[in-house]
Amino acid sequence: MDTAPAEAFRRLHHGPAPLLLPNAWDVASALALAADGHPAIGTTSLGVAAAAGRADAAGATRAETVALAGALAGRGILLTVDVESGFSDDPDAVADLVVELADAGAVGVNIEDGRPDGTLAPVEVLAAKVAAVRARTPAVFVNARTDAFWLPGSTDRPLEEALRRAAVYLDAGADGIFVPGALTDAATRTLADGVAAPLNVLAGRHTVAELAGTGVRRISTGSLLYRTALSAAVASAAAIRDGREPDGPPPLGYAEVQGLAGPQAVGGR
Repeated sequence: MDTAPAEAFRRLHHGPAPLLLPNAWDVASALALAADGHPAIGTTSLGVAAAAGRADAAGATRAETVALAGALAGRGILLTVDVESGFSDDPDAVADLVVELADAGAVGVNIEDGRPDGTLAPVEVLAAKVAAVRARTPAVFVNARTDAFWLPGSTDRPLEEALRRAAVYLDAGADGIFVPGALTDAATRTLADGVAAPLNVLAGRHTVAELAGTGVRRISTGSLLYRTALSAAVASAAAIRDGREPDGPPPLGYAEVQGLAGPQAVGGR
């Protein structure tokens, strides 16, 4: 793979402000977000799965995930892909997946240790996947996600567990650590201080500037944009049904959306 885009993506984690990473679920959402000036785009596994009529975190959307990366190839987007837990517990199979994504132009992946039953996989399981990916695709930014806070009941000491797992994942070759969940300011600062790599959290009640003050280097929107889009669509349809004007900002125009696809887009209505 051309390593220049991957290096550019890596530098975004060390800029003057945290990298705000909006998460897309299809080609149009990724292109629209990129057109709005975001320097890098992530994918949301929930959005990709739900758009395909499948469940998230069930290992059921490998094909859709690869297809989305392929459809965005050559579009000039710095793309990092949410691969759930890698769609396999075989490190070599996970590495094969990331090779496919890198060949399609992806510059990063996000891979997690949470399991569908609400437990955390043994730390060695994700560490082995990270190590395999690092060995096969050294330029790809590997964001290792620990769900110690995200899965209630997975541990009675989430902060200590997140720090322990982060250290193991970094030793295995991870480039960044993602800790989603309802983090207090104190927990966020402790994580930022204790993790020897860029810390990624979910967007929430704090502004980008406030999170920057805690040491966070990357902020993901996760599934928020997808869920917001669904809510807006349902609310707009209800308003039209009820004889009201839809609330919210005006939608993108037909020509704007058509333009996202480039000059090959013709016809339609």
